[in-house]
Amino acid sequence: MFYYFVWVRSSRYHGVEPLTYSFDTKIKTGSIVEVELQNNLVLGFISGLSEEPKFKTKPISKLLDLPPIPLHLIKLCQWIINYYPSPLGAITKQILPASLPDKSTSEVVAIKSSHLKDKYLPKLTSEQTLALDTMNEPNTYLLHGKTGTGKTRLYIELALKTLEANKSSVILTPEISLTSQLAESFKNIFGERVIVMHSKQTPLERRKAWLQCLLAEHPVIVIGPRSALFAPLNNLGLIVLDEEHENAYKQEQAPHYVTGRVAAYLASLTKSSLVLGSATPLVSDYYLAQQKNKPIIELNKLAQPHNHPDAEIVLVDRKDHSLFNRSSYLSQTLINEIEGCLSRGEQSLLYLNRRGTARLVMCENCGWQAVCPNCDIPLTYHGDKHQVRCHSCGYHNVAPISCPSCSKPDVVFKTAGTKAIADEVLRIFPNARIGRFDTDNSKAESFEQKYLEAKEGKIDILIGTQMLAKGLDLPKLSLVGILLADTSLYIPDFTAQEKTFALINQVIGRIGRGHVTGKAIIQTYHPENKIINFAINKDYKNFYKEELESRKEFLFPPFCYLLKLSVRRASLKGAETAAQKLKAAIASSGLKIRVEGPAPSFHERFQGKYQWQLIVKSVSRSELIKVVAILPPNWTYDIDPVDLL
Repeated sequence: MFYYFVWVRSSRYHGVEPLTYSFDTKIKTGSIVEVELQNNLVLGFISGLSEEPKFKTKPISKLLDLPPIPLHLIKLCQWIINYYPSPLGAITKQILPASLPDKSTSEVVAIKSSHLKDKYLPKLTSEQTLALDTMNEPNTYLLHGKTGTGKTRLYIELALKTLEANKSSVILTPEISLTSQLAESFKNIFGERVIVMHSKQTPLERRKAWLQCLLAEHPVIVIGPRSALFAPLNNLGLIVLDEEHENAYKQEQAPHYVTGRVAAYLASLTKSSLVLGSATPLVSDYYLAQQKNKPIIELNKLAQPHNHPDAEIVLVDRKDHSLFNRSSYLSQTLINEIEGCLSRGEQSLLYLNRRGTARLVMCENCGWQAVCPNCDIPLTYHGDKHQVRCHSCGYHNVAPISCPSCSKPDVVFKTAGTKAIADEVLRIFPNARIGRFDTDNSKAESFEQKYLEAKEGKIDILIGTQMLAKGLDLPKLSLVGILLADTSLYIPDFTAQEKTFALINQVIGRIGRGHVTGKAIIQTYHPENKIINFAINKDYKNFYKEELESRKEFLFPPFCYLLKLSVRRASLKGAETAAQKLKAAIASSGLKIRVEGPAPSFHERFQGKYQWQLIVKSVSRSELIKVVAILPPNWTYDIDPVDLL
């Protein structure tokens, strides 16, 4: 009889050590098995051979007739459980799919060594060639490329070189909606070698993609969001994080990993190159690259030279009501430009980072406001279903016609969301083809499904949230309108200015890419704001300098590590007392840390309970791991949070 350590794929297992099971024959490390856990059969993988334990063990129920997962993924799991302390079952869920067949089946299409189609590739610019010459050996590279300078072209060239070395590549995007465009670009070159993986695929599609990676006999290119990083690839040679600055690269559930950090460790295990690409790199990443002497590669020239003048950027002061005489949302300047685009057969993009029809539902008579009964945050009005909805906990109800407090019919809906903007645009331009894209879309109406229509110009006016601000290259797009540039500027968080700078820069970057003459209309209550002006001038260096000084003064990353601790209690007093008690315990621990708070969380009530939090800072990350180890039950933690909201 043999005994094995097994990492089980189950959220019900909260331990941090692999479980021990028995089997009557020798099994390779990495082999995929099925084991019994709490009277349920779950998948797992063998992490090593165990000595015979002193306790009774259950037998391994089934050894799947599949190749073992790569050893580097096992080492990565062992690193994650220490670096991002989490239940072992949650980490294993990153590695294994929900279900697998007993053995290789006909449902998996073998990846062929297909002929590459390099005729689709545009010629490299001199700047791109120089960048490739710099990225000639395994290392971490920060690719600081302005929008339109051809970062995707470089990713393809790097994947080609990796393929020639008989190694596979993983190309990550921050959003599922961006995979279609990126996958199309790569499939034009690599054909069937491209495997797309993301959570919106059906279980069967995800399983097929996972098995194609595991069974691949030739190098492949995997494209997807952060979860694609854990694809079971042998001979990995390249990892790319496109739009590396995006918050979506942070896993919000256990394990609370930052994709860039995990990718860096995976690259070290596999001796792969790691490329962090962005027009607006994270301040922390740029600083660390400088401190560690990692190559910072700049791309400043457009990949498609053209004779068009540079994109014109117009600031519109929202405080000047005379500019909004035809619409309270769209200035006359913006309306005129949209009319011009429609007459020329060009596209417009209107950006607003708010879903729904209205953000604020209130009574003008008594001041009553519609808030979530569970979370105490404003409910969003959705006009298409005449509902008010909480985007934190999912609570929804019929929108009130009269005020529940004073009974007057004076309920108003203010601060427009994307649905209200779409209705307004349809009123002004009744013959235009309009597409609204946000996370409220059904799968059939999602941007991922409508991408080709948008690219071919079959949508005249695109309206949406952040998913339209990132990485898109639409040949007929000549106008972008940011309806309210101040949205994220005054959020009470240390990343507010960085997010505002990145967002404006990214939205403006959708035009002026060499296809048609571009123009951006930026509506703001603060046209004089320094961060907004840094963004429209694409002045990263001065923004970086100012932001870094602020982070240093108030001790925020990259000058410290952060740990956010949260507690929920049925009463406000209970949450505050628990937070005060934990602060006292941590303060007396002798650890080299600074504790800030306690304070109510940004969303103080959530799902009927009160939330309070503590922020722990330290220049030594290991001190924060020690804090996690002494947390009492019912506390949650997020190490390396991307914000403190």
